[in-house]
Amino acid sequence: MKFYRHIESFPRLQNAVVTIGVFDGVHHGHRTIIERMKAIAKKNNSETVLVTFNPHPRMVLYEDCKFLKFIHSRTRKVDLLARTGIDYLIEIPFTKEFAQISARKFISDVIVDKIGASHLVIGHDYHFGKGKEGSYEGLLEMGNEFGFTVEQIPPVQLNGITVSSTEIRKALHEGNISKANSLLGYEYSLFGEVIYGKQLGRTIGFPTANIEVPNKLKLIAANGVYACRILWKNKKLIGMGNIGFRPTVNGNHLTIEVNIFDFNKDIYGDYLTIYFVERIRDEMKFEDLNALQGQLQKDEISVRAILKEKTANGFKA
Repeated sequence: MKFYRHIESFPRLQNAVVTIGVFDGVHHGHRTIIERMKAIAKKNNSETVLVTFNPHPRMVLYEDCKFLKFIHSRTRKVDLLARTGIDYLIEIPFTKEFAQISARKFISDVIVDKIGASHLVIGHDYHFGKGKEGSYEGLLEMGNEFGFTVEQIPPVQLNGITVSSTEIRKALHEGNISKANSLLGYEYSLFGEVIYGKQLGRTIGFPTANIEVPNKLKLIAANGVYACRILWKNKKLIGMGNIGFRPTVNGNHLTIEVNIFDFNKDIYGDYLTIYFVERIRDEMKFEDLNALQGQLQKDEISVRAILKEKTANGFKA
């Protein structure tokens, strides 16, 4: 995949199959659109182009969305899109000035003139700009005028739920990791540096790696205890993670930490990716550290059983 941060440097194609959107999550619905693009491109001997925006348009257009949280960081989204096998990714800076451009002008000047679209594939909920022009019907009219065809992909449903970034964010806020992972098609993850904590875990036999997530716009799942897989220096490990305030020790700020099973190395300053497989319980305040230790022993048994079952069922880390 070739990644262009500036549309001006993009080499115009003769027969491009194009889609447009934010693609936060690169979930089942997004990949359905991409697979359809690839099928059309293969049939017509053409190339695929995905157009996205940075930052998210809602952050620019709506004051109450200024601090919107996302399923993935920009870097992670680009990586996931690259893995889908598209030929080109174009990221357009979204500004208030850009937002003033009509849908018609965007389609004419960018999608047709600069990219060379012959076919446009959009999702069921796609809408760009103001009014009728940015709708599916408006795109059909513009396609007739500018010489491209349009195809709208119906909603993708899993277990009666329409797959969408909004639905995934809601599941993560609720701590429903199983649902979020199902809609994503892979396991939700957090990436960060191992930093020093209070080191209380090691005093009760459960040392933890405390993670600092560098991206402040990253959506953090609900507080609780989770069965996790961990990637450290290309090594796959397992453990149990906790997101929360550690009420038993009167914690006063949100922490993300993971107890890695069968592991005893100094990894301060290293980077981990934590994959969240299943949430096993709420974060709780215990009477003392002994009571916490007893619960963690039970949690470890539960987590090991979950991870053994999930691996057997083909869940990806």
